[in-house]
Amino acid sequence: MGIFSSIMDRIFHRKAAAPTAGPAPTAAPRPAAPATRPAATAAPAAPVDVEAVLEQIAAEKGGGGNWRTSIVDLLKLLDLDSSLEARKELAADLGVNAGPHGSAEQNMALSKAVWAALAKNGGKVPATLKD
Repeated sequence: MGIFSSIMDRIFHRKAAAPTAGPAPTAAPRPAAPATRPAATAAPAAPVDVEAVLEQIAAEKGGGGNWRTSIVDLLKLLDLDSSLEARKELAADLGVNAGPHGSAEQNMALSKAVWAALAKNGGKVPATLKD
């Protein structure tokens, strides 16, 4: 799925990497003793909080523009190509055919389609982003 796969990768893998950073310093010589750490293995089964991940990225970068409503700002926040050609490819990935390529109508439709597709693929996306 091209560009959309890259969007998912940047959001979902970032979230998956966070829990492994915390429990990394576990003691190897105690394999027989069951610790309370196995809960960390259950965490990846939970939906990824897309908004929280994007807010964290924006905070680390000192801002992220208007990524909640602007597909261009979202792509830039994720360090992805936001050119017209990239957005045409994203439109093809998601089956978005609203307005001419590059138009405000298409960009808004792309943004909504991305949020909906992230939710469909295991992301926890607030209703305010899907509408």
